Formats: sequence, structure tokens, C-alpha cells
Amino acid sequence: MQGSGRRRSLAWVGVAAAAIVLMGCTTPRGPAPVEDRTPVSGSAGTPSASGLPTTDASGKPLPGIENLGKPGYYAVRPGDTVRRIAVDTGQHWRDIVRWNNLDNPDRIEVGQVLRVVPPVAGAPAAVPPAVAGAPATAVPPSGSASAPAATPPVASATPPATKPAGSSPAAGTDEDLGWIWPAQGALIAGFDDAKNKGLDIAGRAGDPVLAAADGRVVYAGAGLRGYGNLIILKHNNTFLTAYAHNQTLLVKEDQAVQKGQKIAEMGSSDADRVKLHFEIRRQGKPVDPSRYLPARP
Repeated sequence: MQGSGRRRSLAWVGVAAAAIVLMGCTTPRGPAPVEDRTPVSGSAGTPSASGLPTTDASGKPLPGIENLGKPGYYAVRPGDTVRRIAVDTGQHWRDIVRWNNLDNPDRIEVGQVLRVVPPVAGAPAAVPPAVAGAPATAVPPSGSASAPAATPPVASATPPATKPAGSSPAAGTDEDLGWIWPAQGALIAGFDDAKNKGLDIAGRAGDPVLAAADGRVVYAGAGLRGYGNLIILKHNNTFLTAYAHNQTLLVKEDQAVQKGQKIAEMGSSDADRVKLHFEIRRQGKPVDPSRYLPARP
């Protein structure tokens, strides 16, 4: 019995020794590479207070970084495209390309700061008064102390949203567009600020989709995930409308359209059924379309 116990003890010693050898093989010999990548001051990828980089790979400041945090400017985030930024800010993507002198709209860098409101000589929305006499595309000097702290963007120079829901907009304002329903089907989903940024209208494949007001096509394509074949119309400096999940698009970018004009055919692209998803965006933010559309009989 003593010999058997001694053999078992030797066996456990062997197992323990093997475990120690294995641990020695798997224990890192130094810090993981990621721990050596902390940026130093002035290096590529140095983050700003927002967590976005402020320099490119060579350490050069990113385009427009001097305007970071100023009203009327937007810092590019991961996954952004010029078209997506244009939709979110209520602008035409080609205007953003022009205002920022972008050579290639498909190549923007995370952390790059873009102008997203029109530059207006003499009354800039996001530029200090010191450069009021400069050309419209001039970029203000960094840190100018003369910039008003609460100067609103140009797009916000429209009447404030103070009218009660369901009331008629004042004639002669950007609110007065004479909206019509973009489709005649049954309403299957209403506006929900958290879940549904517009209205969902039922129909059959090929049913007409109409422009809800006079405007200009600022987007026509399938490049925005979740919307399928999408049309976006710009009506004025305040309002955009979006028409998603179409089967066929009948208009092109930059084309002027009239209220009631057939702009698409209803479909189910990037959707679980045939429907029109319709949004109204006021100064880039989704609002309840039922506040603006006429009551149905």
C-alpha cells in the first residue's frame, strides 16, 4: 500500500510539473501589442474631446479640424458617408462637396470636419464676423474670439416650431408647402420618435408614389441601408421628404418635381412587405408627418 501511495504522489508531481511548463509557454513575454499603441501628443490618431482623431497617419491635422465644435460644422464619424451626412443635416450632398472643396466625395476621414450649412458672405451662420467680407468659401481662423457663441445655422433662420400640432402653417413661410399624401393606401404604422421615423403606408407593388410638395431631387438610389430604393426631395431650407422601399424610381438627382408628380412605384426593397415609408425632416430632424399632411376623408 505504501508503494502504491508513493506512485500516486509521483504521478501528481509529474502532472503539476507539466502544468507549470505549459503555463510558462502560454504566459505572455511582454505587454500585448495593443498596449503599445497609445498615441502621443501630435501623433496620428490623437483623439479630441469627442474621441475622434484630429490628425492623419502622418501627423498632419485633419481637414477642417480648426472648426471642430463650431455651429454649422460636423465631425465625420465611423461609417459616415457624404450622402448620409447630407440626409441627416438636410442638405444636398453635392452642396456639401462644394462647400468643403472635396476632390472625392467617397473619401472622407474619420475626424474630418465638414461644413454642413451654406456659407453666406456678410452673414455667415458658423463663421466669425471678422471674415464677413471674405469669399463665401473662406474658412474662419481657429479660435477667433469674435464668433458669437449662439449664432444659429442658416437653416434655422425659419419660424420656430411653436405652432400646435394640427394647426395650419402661416402663409408665405417655409412651412407653407400645401402638403399632400404621397400614397393612397392604408396607414399601417404611425410616427414613433424611437422606432419609426415616419409613416408606413400600405399598397400594391407598382402603386404610384407622389411628391408631397414641390421640390428638387437630392437623392435617388439604394445606397442608404434600411431604406431600399429611396428618393429624397428638398423643398426649401427647412424641409426634406423621404420615400423608401420603392420598386422603381422615376426621377433623377437634381430634377425639379411638382407636388403630385409620380416619382416612384411602390415596392418592398429592403422591407418585409410592399409599403411606402414616408418621412418629413425639418432642419434635418424627423418630425411627425401627420402634423403637416391634410386630414384624410
